[in-house]
Amino acid sequence: MSATTTPPPNTPSPAGTTPAKASTTTDAVIHEVFPLGNQWPTLDPFLFVAHHRDAYPAGTGAMGPDAPLDGREIGADFADIDGWNMYHGSAVPGFPQHPHRGFETITYVRHGLIDHADSLGAAARFGHGDMQWVTAGNGIVHSEMFPLLNRDEANPLELFQIWLNLPAADKGAAPAFTMYWSDVLPMIEHTDANGAGTSVRVIVGASASTPLRRRRPTPGRHGTPTWPSGTCASTATPSGNCPLRRRATHNAWCMPSKVTM
Repeated sequence: MSATTTPPPNTPSPAGTTPAKASTTTDAVIHEVFPLGNQWPTLDPFLFVAHHRDAYPAGTGAMGPDAPLDGREIGADFADIDGWNMYHGSAVPGFPQHPHRGFETITYVRHGLIDHADSLGAAARFGHGDMQWVTAGNGIVHSEMFPLLNRDEANPLELFQIWLNLPAADKGAAPAFTMYWSDVLPMIEHTDANGAGTSVRVIVGASASTPLRRRRPTPGRHGTPTWPSGTCASTATPSGNCPLRRRATHNAWCMPSKVTM
């Protein structure tokens, strides 16, 4: 496999194009090698794959960047100035409420945090190896914001989001939202004959040594999360506020009382 040059993170491809193929191989496992940009080429049923990598600075008390926003197009900041973006956020970076319909989103966060809230009434703060699966089905509105909690040091973020098309018969399914915390995502460790080690995090599916442990959420239901130590569940108040009583760095799940499990 030949070496390739990796462009800066979040470097957009020219309009109407996909990242250029760097090299190919006849190996039975590796079919293609390409530069890692912010969007990857896809095949059916995958609609879209985004790789976000932002070197966010220290945060403010309002969880936004403690840095000037001069020169950025606030509301549509994808220029990667200083190695990070506000995206569609104005004070906190991220993606304020927006709709999805007819497909699913799978979001895996390697570093940093995401604050999620949706029209189902569900909310979660997740990151550092957690994975979220949303079935948009017949329609969901959600937001994905990137809180910068560290006020004395940088707040690096790296995440992958995959849009998975739904079969025609399932596009009108009831929307659903499920969290898979990092401690339930298996890691496969392999050492070859030369002593080289490889670690693979299994997000969904199965391998020769790891059975299938996940499936898409059941439409119309919220999945039951696995609680790491030090977290707590909380029921939303009638006003819709979620009184989470836990340290801000812990994962949390907020479910309104009207949802029937």
